[in-house]
Amino acid sequence: MRAHSIDRLLIIFSAVLIILGILILSSVSAALSQERFGYPYYYLVHQLIYGLIPGLILAFLALKIPLAFFKKIALPLFLINLLILGLIFIPQIGIRARGASRWISLGPISLQPAEFLKITFLLYLAAWLSSWSDSTQLKTKRRSNMPLVVFFVLLAVLGTLLILQPNIGTLSVIFIVSSLVYFGSGTPAWHSILIVLIGISGLISLIKIAPYRMSRLMVFFNPEMDPLGKGYQIKQALIAIGSGGIFGLGLGLSRQKFGFLPQSMEDSVFAIFAEEGGFIGAVILIVLFLFFIWRSFIISKRSSDKFSKLLALGISSWIGIQAFVNMGAMVSILPLTGIPLPFISYGGSHLIAELIGIGLLLNISKNT
Repeated sequence: MRAHSIDRLLIIFSAVLIILGILILSSVSAALSQERFGYPYYYLVHQLIYGLIPGLILAFLALKIPLAFFKKIALPLFLINLLILGLIFIPQIGIRARGASRWISLGPISLQPAEFLKITFLLYLAAWLSSWSDSTQLKTKRRSNMPLVVFFVLLAVLGTLLILQPNIGTLSVIFIVSSLVYFGSGTPAWHSILIVLIGISGLISLIKIAPYRMSRLMVFFNPEMDPLGKGYQIKQALIAIGSGGIFGLGLGLSRQKFGFLPQSMEDSVFAIFAEEGGFIGAVILIVLFLFFIWRSFIISKRSSDKFSKLLALGISSWIGIQAFVNMGAMVSILPLTGIPLPFISYGGSHLIAELIGIGLLLNISKNT
């Protein structure tokens, strides 16, 4: 292992994604901002002040603070995040919107604790798995099965809190990413097979116990079943993407953002960008994400200590899977989940968490 400069390519790809996100948000949010506040840049300014600026500050701290310190405080950070996540169920603190309790009120701003759970859980998981593998070396069968039990206990706690919100999309992302990290830690292969089988069974159970999830799944397979209800968003998203053609309508010239496509600044932002940037713009955005993931995996591969390797693997998988799920839902190859597009969608909580992830990746890249 040797100390050297941070990964410049990752900085370039990250900066381009962030700048592109600002440009897209300025275009998508202008009409709604003008309608609600009489000022076209309200949502953009809000994103900059409460998302980008604090995110960049925390990313800088994540870059400068030694990784050994993050490994030491991983458990307290995770427990604090769980405590804050529980606050959303207190009426005076939690905010309920769109049938879900996912936010807490902090004066003029709202915070979504589940977004920070993605990074704090990854920190703890990487710290725990790396320490366990170094200390036990899988000496006995009984001992080697212990991480599987602890892993399921952790997921049960997280799952309970997220299901009660409900926030199945975030739970799915955390489950997939944490399973990849668990597999990458060198645990027995049958552990991962069992995790996948239990995950599939759990998803089927969640769909069965909530009729609205089953109806949403049926509409995914056939949007014409409810074209003005649950199928409305995906139909309008496909109209937006199709309207963009090859070269797009031009930045700021989307028609679907004028009240036709729900959640145009948040979950559906990719469809609006594809309408304005066309097929070429959409491909450029996808390629940028692929380059970002590629550099992140390179950093993970070159990491010499297990904690850094697992953490980089988790962050790269998290950003990649979340981007794929969001864009996949907009082109109707995956069901709608309500997951934001990293660095692009409106929302300060997820942007701050993602910028912290970038800071940690750059920190890891300094010592590979």
